[in-house]
Amino acid sequence: MSIKMVLFDLDGTLLPMDMDEFTSGYFRLLAKKAAPYGYEAQSLVKAVWHGTAAMVKNDGSCTNEAAFWKDFAAVYGEDALKDKVLFDEFYENEFQDAKQFSGYNPEAAETVRWIKAQGFRVALATNPLFPSIATESRIRWTGLSPEEFEFFTTYENIGWCKPNKDYYREVIRRTGLRGEECLMVGNDVIEDMIAAELDMKVFLLTDCVINKNGEDISRYPHGSFSDLKEYIKLFCKGRRQ
Repeated sequence: MSIKMVLFDLDGTLLPMDMDEFTSGYFRLLAKKAAPYGYEAQSLVKAVWHGTAAMVKNDGSCTNEAAFWKDFAAVYGEDALKDKVLFDEFYENEFQDAKQFSGYNPEAAETVRWIKAQGFRVALATNPLFPSIATESRIRWTGLSPEEFEFFTTYENIGWCKPNKDYYREVIRRTGLRGEECLMVGNDVIEDMIAAELDMKVFLLTDCVINKNGEDISRYPHGSFSDLKEYIKLFCKGRRQ
């Protein structure tokens, strides 16, 4: 069966980066923003990580946004919820400086546009740990615009995270397609390739590959953006037959 839609991961896939370098730089910016409001840097970072874990464990009973802020309030008290506007302001402004902690590969935007030109639909299945405003910024850092994707997942609009298979079930539901009609492209063996267990086709982009368990990646189609285009051409042929 030919694919109809290509789903992309963002960080480390369309947006090249060393995740440790990006996270460290991002937290420094956040801590600097929050310090005048009484947030000590080390405890703030610990609280954000704890809230991130709450989102990863989310079971869909609420949005990831709600899961994060419930956990954050459990650490700092209910009064901390009024500071959500402070964090929103951070993502709109200071977070833009985090671009320096990520890379840029012009092949990313070129490949997405080439795929669309072949008649395939595209969406962004990025791990929804960030608010929409931050996700839209990171999309623009790739040379693409948010409007070039049918949809993209953020912490406001979904209640699961990778590698939970329910995250992918919900993404498939939003496409209106069957799993086997979708191709998931990502750089993380654990978080992205698990989509294959839901009959989605997968492609492991190896430019910034993350393989924490040291899996044999030869079991997956893999390679660079040029290799991805060659792989997709197989489905183009199938559509013409």
